[in-house]
Amino acid sequence: FDKVARLLKLPVGGGGGPALEALALAGDSAAVSLPVPMKRKKNFDFSFAGLKTAVRLKVENTSEERRAEPSFQADVAAAFQQAAFLHVEQRLKYAMQLCARQATIWGEAPSTLVLSGGVAANAELRRRLDALCKSTCAPDTVERKAKPPQVAQPDGDSTWRMVVPPPRLCTDNGVMVAWAAVEMLRTGVCHVVDGQQARARWP
Repeated sequence: FDKVARLLKLPVGGGGGPALEALALAGDSAAVSLPVPMKRKKNFDFSFAGLKTAVRLKVENTSEERRAEPSFQADVAAAFQQAAFLHVEQRLKYAMQLCARQATIWGEAPSTLVLSGGVAANAELRRRLDALCKSTCAPDTVERKAKPPQVAQPDGDSTWRMVVPPPRLCTDNGVMVAWAAVEMLRTGVCHVVDGQQARARWP
């Protein structure tokens, strides 16, 4: 979100995410065609690199006349959010299906989605993931019905539950990681730094 916001030359002093979200409200996601990342790969991996590149190329290859239109940036922002959120929804559907299939093997049936971090402040993402949870049967319901993961029915089906902090607590992940470290130090848990190798990226 921050990188796309900078690409669109939005003010990012308060964070690129909020600026992009506000701009997207005035845009038409159908006006700009952007690909949904990894659409054909049925796994749990996330990647927004290709989408970011697609946004950059879309902006670079658009005529100056169109880029000068007030609606262009808003349309790009809306299209980016649409593609990014579809990607997240698709990955979560695969994960929910896995939970339903593996519930018996695991001995438990996970049925709660936790949404946190800076992006959790995005109202549209909160709305869409809440709708996804409410429309998806919880694993224990699926097991009782002996059916594959399905859309919840209005007959009392138990559905997934979403837990999300208030927007004011959805700040940068760096703060959350640092606070987790503080809590660990308070309990006397620490790690030896010498000899450790840091990975900027994990395959």
